[in-house]
Amino acid sequence: MIPIRNKKKTLEVTVEEMRNFAFKYIEKYAPSKQQIKTYLLKKYLKASVPNVKKQDVKNLIDVVLEDLEKNKFINDKFYSDSKAKSMVRRGNSINKIRSYLIGKGINDEFIKHAVNKIQDQNSDQDFFSALKICKKKRIGPARTESNRPLFYKKDISLLARNGFDFETSRKVMDIKKEDFDKIVKLF
Repeated sequence: MIPIRNKKKTLEVTVEEMRNFAFKYIEKYAPSKQQIKTYLLKKYLKASVPNVKKQDVKNLIDVVLEDLEKNKFINDKFYSDSKAKSMVRRGNSINKIRSYLIGKGINDEFIKHAVNKIQDQNSDQDFFSALKICKKKRIGPARTESNRPLFYKKDISLLARNGFDFETSRKVMDIKKEDFDKIVKLF
């Protein structure tokens, strides 16, 4: 049996590997900058690379991320705008969108821009998003009239868990079934 020699990895080889891992990750998931940073850090901390310190790995990851941003492979502003639009289409509240983007490590400036853009397009976006949730989950005004009082608390709490404030939830829950059906046809 022939022994296998461990080849020492140089920093240049490590940077190229990081770029390749980052490209594969970007191709598959379309992530934010923070998601790529976390992914690469986990990847290199799991695989113990000899003769390379953790601080050196962090510095190399920052170099790779700057290169990806410069070549426009990642763009947190575009990421926040596109995620916010898709979440609005699904019926998520502004609060839920904001907390999702914060969780993904997006800069506050980009989050404010995305939220303001949504609110400029429709000043009462949360109301219409709550109506979408009601239609999707068959709650509130989407229920039959006989069941609405029985499930009022449950429906309000479901809207609250989806990030809607009490005033918006109450306004949606007080809509008549006929009005709800007219509004839903507009979607």
